This record gives sequence, structure tokens and C-alpha cells, in this order.
Amino acid sequence: MKYTKYVISGVIVVAALVIALASFAMVPSGYRGVVLQLGAVKPTIFNEGVNFKIPFIQTVQPMEVRVQKEEDSQTAASKDLQIVTTKVAVNYSLEPGSVNKLYQEVGMDYRTRVVEPAIAEALKAITAKYTAEELITKRPEVSKEVKDLLTTKLSKYYMKLEDINIKEFAFSEEFNKAIESKQTAEQNALKAKRDLERVKIEAQQQVTQASAEAEALKLKKQEVTPELIKLKQIEVQQKAVEKWDGKLPSVTGGATPFIDLKK
Repeated sequence: MKYTKYVISGVIVVAALVIALASFAMVPSGYRGVVLQLGAVKPTIFNEGVNFKIPFIQTVQPMEVRVQKEEDSQTAASKDLQIVTTKVAVNYSLEPGSVNKLYQEVGMDYRTRVVEPAIAEALKAITAKYTAEELITKRPEVSKEVKDLLTTKLSKYYMKLEDINIKEFAFSEEFNKAIESKQTAEQNALKAKRDLERVKIEAQQQVTQASAEAEALKLKKQEVTPELIKLKQIEVQQKAVEKWDGKLPSVTGGATPFIDLKK
């Protein structure tokens, strides 16, 4: 009887410890706890940390409320029927106060049931509104429309869209060649325009220079007077006299007879 009493006491202590431990639920940081009572979802949501629950009756399902990332790639047709493959990165989070509703209506596989289909549908819907070229030139506008549509879709399932980043638009090889040819043509046209402008400027400079030279020549002609010509002749004669050594030529040609001036 003595040992039986000890055994019973030990069992009671162990049972008490088990019940005590089963009365507490630990919710990790960045999570919320969905309370299930015999399988049914309760309105109560446990915050992170230690929470009290009914042992063996209630269980807790942790659900992450931190920002989560989903990367996806979708192929769709643009407005001009070009095949476009869009790579996108989506950041989203669960609404902390509604994780019980999300668990009840969707379950833990909300990523495959809600997030991925919503991204695919939003990308295809917005891509079809733009031509392939507009998807490139109006990328910020496209990104905003995708974000707005995806926000609406996720909010129906108690999720919040944090951000979206369109990483790449990939087109067919034929379209890429067409874009490259168009860019080359535009560059050649721009170069031809610049060359034409350069030629016009150079021609204008030549006209201006010729006009200036003609004007200068005109002014010089206006400055030439009979007095100036006579003065120049006197200056030439003076220089000739200054250079003469006082000797006359001793030989003359033609029919003039030889004269020796020294005699």
C-alpha cells in the first residue's frame, strides 16, 4: 500500500505537469496563432509569445504574418498579339487580424490556391491592354495597373500586397529583331539629321566669311584715291634712288651706239 500511494502521487504529479504544459501555447515571432477547438476555428487569435489554451481541447496553428515573397513567370499575348513572357516578384503579407478567416476559408496552402493564380490572372489581364512596344515604354504604368489589380484580388482573401517588381519582359526572337531594326533606323535617321544640320552650318559660315571678305575688299577699294596712288609712286621712286649707286649703265642695247660715259 505504501508503494502504491507513491505511485499514485507520482502519476498525479506527472499528469498535473502534462496538463500544465498543455495549457500553454508558444507562438513564434512574426506569426499569429489560429485557435482550433476540436477542429473548429475560434474567433480568438493568439499573438506571438506564450498564450493560455484549454488543454487537449484546443490546438494552435501558427501562421506567418511577415512579408513573404513570390516569384512567378507568365506567358501571355499583348494587344498586338505578340507573345510576352513576364517575370515578376511579388511581396505580400497576411493580415494579422484575419488569419483565422484565411485558415478557415483557404487553409495553409494559400500560396498555391490564391497568390499564384492571382498573379497569373493580373499579368495576363494587364498585358492584353498594351502593345508589346508599350509594355517597354510604359513600364511604370503597366506595373501600377498590375499592382492595383493584384491588390484587389489578394485583399479578398485577407492578404496585403506590399510591393511588386516587374523584372523582365521577354519577347519572341522575331520581335526582338524588329525592335533592333527600328532602333538602327532611328539612329541612322538621327545621324543623317545631324549631318544635314552640320552641313547647313558650315555652308552658312562660308557665306558669312565670303560676305565679310567681299566687304573688306570693297572698303579697301574705297580707300584707294589718286592722291594715294601718286604718293605710292613717289615712295617707290625714293626707294629706287636710295638703292642707286651713282653709276649709269655703260652698255645699251638695240640701235643706240656705244657710249662710254667715263670719257
